[in-house]
Amino acid sequence: MKHIVTVQEAVTAFADWIEPTNAELDAIEQEMPAITAGVDLLNAQIITLDRTPSELDQQRIRRAWRRLLTARREQANRTTDGMLPEVGA
Repeated sequence: MKHIVTVQEAVTAFADWIEPTNAELDAIEQEMPAITAGVDLLNAQIITLDRTPSELDQQRIRRAWRRLLTARREQANRTTDGMLPEVGA
């Protein structure tokens, strides 16, 4: 019996279009503070999965949540700053 397999991965594994563009890398770099804050929040929540959260755990989660909200707010402000029309022009 012959096995029919696809060679798509071998053909496209080294294609130029698979690499991210500079614009995509810049977008990832701008989102990185929100990404790391989200990871910190998840880590704080994961710690409390197998036990009752202590006061310190709750503070850690609240602090991580505030960092995430701050990072998202700053990211939103950065993206809208370029879209607002100039006043008095």
